[in-house]
Amino acid sequence: MTEAERLAALRRMKMFATSLLLAAATLFIVMTLVDDGQNWVGYVKSFAEASMVGALADWFAVTALFRHPLGIPIPHTAIIPNRKDQIGRSLGEFVESEFLTAAVISERLGGFGVSKRLGAWLIEDVNADKAAAAIGDALRAALEVLDDNEVQGALEQVVVKRVRSTPIAPLIGRAVDIGVEGGHHQRLLDSVLVGLGNFLDDNKTVLREKLSRESPWWVPEPIDDRIFSKIYDGVNSFIGEIAANPEHDVRLAMDTRVVDFAKRLQADPELLAKGEELKDEVLDHPDVRAWLGSLWGELKTTLNSASNDPTSELRKRMNAGVKTFGDKLCTDAVLQAKIDHWVERAVSYVVDNYRHEVADLIASTVSRWDGESTSRKIELQVGRDLQFIRINGTLVGGIAGVLIHALAQLIS
Repeated sequence: MTEAERLAALRRMKMFATSLLLAAATLFIVMTLVDDGQNWVGYVKSFAEASMVGALADWFAVTALFRHPLGIPIPHTAIIPNRKDQIGRSLGEFVESEFLTAAVISERLGGFGVSKRLGAWLIEDVNADKAAAAIGDALRAALEVLDDNEVQGALEQVVVKRVRSTPIAPLIGRAVDIGVEGGHHQRLLDSVLVGLGNFLDDNKTVLREKLSRESPWWVPEPIDDRIFSKIYDGVNSFIGEIAANPEHDVRLAMDTRVVDFAKRLQADPELLAKGEELKDEVLDHPDVRAWLGSLWGELKTTLNSASNDPTSELRKRMNAGVKTFGDKLCTDAVLQAKIDHWVERAVSYVVDNYRHEVADLIASTVSRWDGESTSRKIELQVGRDLQFIRINGTLVGGIAGVLIHALAQLIS
């Protein structure tokens, strides 16, 4: 219910309780006017009289909780406005002692099944999207909090230190070994042969003109043509033979030389030293230093963009990871027990160490409220139910009046 609805309901109940009081007063007046000594009139009159007394007494009691009755500052009235600070402290202490205890929390969490409920929630597509989006928000918030200069310096130091501590020549040698095992060097040779053949085709005229310029003046042109054709066709034929024959001597020689070079890269001190020297030159190059200096900025931009884009690979992987984790929570009893125990311990720790702050928060919050405002808020919450005290007081008082009158009749 909204505040307006609560106020309307309270007013209706007050009007009803007051109407009963007025009805009892009216009945009393009528019975007093028509009193002709008949026995039944006495009973009705006693009912009305006692009803008025009960209604007025309970009206006074209910009203005294929230304000001075009729505005008269009677002692021990307007209890809530005058004692709101004590009420706030008492409420805080009650919550602290009765609700915020490790025993109560453990009992509640023990049957709640936090991990299983969380897993069932996470495996739903919509919820997994929400969780992934929340992780993305947390990631972006963490990126904004970090000091870019410090992170960049640390990242650059880690990369450079790692690269400098790793011998480059053996690494290249191992990469060559892997390439040879997979036959990648032969495919590279095939590409080179195709490129060389295309180069000869594209530059045939240029090469012929070069031969004409280098040939002695006294050699006839037809002889130059024949010599060029022999050389050109021979080279093309040789390239074709190598390309067509997987067991060609050139290929076998290349295998031997590449394998030998890979072994030397991993064991030859001279090549090891050359590799380290080349590595240091590369790391100290201004362009490489500039690239290392831009690593964090590029990584941060990429992470920010990807974490905010539901279609990015990062968000898709987050989503898949959340679902996988949820599925494990639903099926893995050991993981469930660990998570539930961890949650119980964490909540119990927080309750044991910070429940006093909760009580202080309740007390300090209530103490900041205005007395009248506090009274009005509480009356809106419970005032409607308190009107039943007035209603019951009216009816019970009337019944008590009848019984007392009957007892008086019996005694007399």
